[in-house]
Amino acid sequence: MNLGYVLPMVLGFVAVMLLLEGAFMWWSDTISPEAKRIQHRLRLMTIGSHRESDVVLLKQRLLSATPGIHRALLRLPKIKQLDRLLLQSGSPQSVARLLSVCLTLGLAGLLLGALLKWSWLMTVLLALGLAALPLLRLPWLRGRRINKIGEQLPEALDMISRAMRAGHAFSAALAMVADQAQEPIASEFKSTFDEINFGISTKTALMNLATRVPVTDLRYFVLAVVIQLETGGNLAELLKMLAELIRERFKLQGRIRVLAAEGKLSAYILMALPFCVAGMLQIVNPDYLRVLFVDPTGIRMVTTALVMMVLGGLVMWRIVDFKV
Repeated sequence: MNLGYVLPMVLGFVAVMLLLEGAFMWWSDTISPEAKRIQHRLRLMTIGSHRESDVVLLKQRLLSATPGIHRALLRLPKIKQLDRLLLQSGSPQSVARLLSVCLTLGLAGLLLGALLKWSWLMTVLLALGLAALPLLRLPWLRGRRINKIGEQLPEALDMISRAMRAGHAFSAALAMVADQAQEPIASEFKSTFDEINFGISTKTALMNLATRVPVTDLRYFVLAVVIQLETGGNLAELLKMLAELIRERFKLQGRIRVLAAEGKLSAYILMALPFCVAGMLQIVNPDYLRVLFVDPTGIRMVTTALVMMVLGGLVMWRIVDFKV
């Protein structure tokens, strides 16, 4: 067989194999499920870092997979707060991906306004509204996730207390919560356990947990453990009492919500009634309310009524808003 014919085939085969191997290694190191899981855990661990010297291993955390975009994002104000909001909301996307989604929605709004031949002001308002939708959704996701962690905390404290009474160390009890508890509290305790395993002090790891999850009851737990580490005491019994205290507070909050439900419903009805009546009148007789929006006296009356409704709504909200 001609060597000049076989050699290119062999070299081509080797080149294709090396290309496939390189593509597989790139996939496994960057976008595979295991790599994403590790990156997500490292990002969670750095969100509440108190001392830079404690987490030297995690300095490679990026706001974008592209180094140039990462450096550009670091120059933006409040970018760290946005990243923290992303992580606290449980979103797996990065800051760069979130901003790219906002930019895409904004451009779509501009295109839609141009196709509908709206005025430039309405087009810009539509684009800004669409671009802000992903950002406005983050606080809602963050609040829902934090409330879920607060509801799961008593069970997690009971689990830690039972594990310590059975003879396990505190770090091993954290690992049991990370393995057996439900999400999202399991991932938070898993991050704390990983930080302790990486050599960070227990106090710093717990303070990072309190920073990542701004739940008052969780801060009580962190404070109790930190004091016990410094002074000693029966931590298992303390955590059991803390779990019971949190459950009793939840019961009290439930009773208060039941008692305040009637007042809240009345407030909703009183706030919505004028708009519903005005809408029905506008449908039945469009000329009936026109004087309120044409005559200067009518405009002043509408403005005064709206201001008084806002003030009344704030007063009713303060009446039914109880802090426990």
